[in-house]
Amino acid sequence: MRTNIEIDDQLMAEAQQLAGTSTKRETVDLALRELVGRHRQLGILRLKGRVHWEGDLQVSRAGRR
Repeated sequence: MRTNIEIDDQLMAEAQQLAGTSTKRETVDLALRELVGRHRQLGILRLKGRVHWEGDLQVSRAGRR
């Protein structure tokens, strides 16, 4: 999707430096992916203690060895 927005030049430069990106597009794309990922993780964390799991943890882990 093509869009046109105004972004603070200093903020963009700092974001590019921190992210190690070379283009503004790459920087914005990474920032959006990070934001969405963070909110998804928060949603999962909110489930802590609310999901009932039945099973044997040792049996579940045995398949990973």
